[in-house]
Amino acid sequence: MTDDVSLLLPNLRRPQPELFTCGLPAPDDFPRIRAAGVKTVVSLCQPHETPLLNAFPVDNQGLQLFNIPVAGPQDLTEANARALADILNESENCPVLVHCMSSNRVGALLALKAFFVDGVSVEEALDIGCAGGLAGLEPEVRRLLTAAAPQTC
Repeated sequence: MTDDVSLLLPNLRRPQPELFTCGLPAPDDFPRIRAAGVKTVVSLCQPHETPLLNAFPVDNQGLQLFNIPVAGPQDLTEANARALADILNESENCPVLVHCMSSNRVGALLALKAFFVDGVSVEEALDIGCAGGLAGLEPEVRRLLTAAAPQTC
């Protein structure tokens, strides 16, 4: 991804070589996103959050578009983490850009994916989530991961 694209996308991060995360892109960002080499965009937004994006013909830009709606903590589930993993693990989808409004939900779901799918520790999962934008949801993600972690004596 080129530096000029980073100036156009809010909270742009690159937590992994084939993964970019950000806040909400504008409809006119998509041609630049595609020109930068991104093949797939995953939105974690609810449809009512992104009426302009919902009307934008992403298919015409040569991008694949997926939606995993995450409204808040109630949608931070292992099932949603696995759905994201399925998209990220398909090599023909890469590189992938995952966004929500700020990248907080993106980081939260990346932490859950790292824990439930990739099998990393709670602390490693939180580090991965923070690299992807986890901020305000960190206490809830920590609670969820700690509750699911194997208990030691």
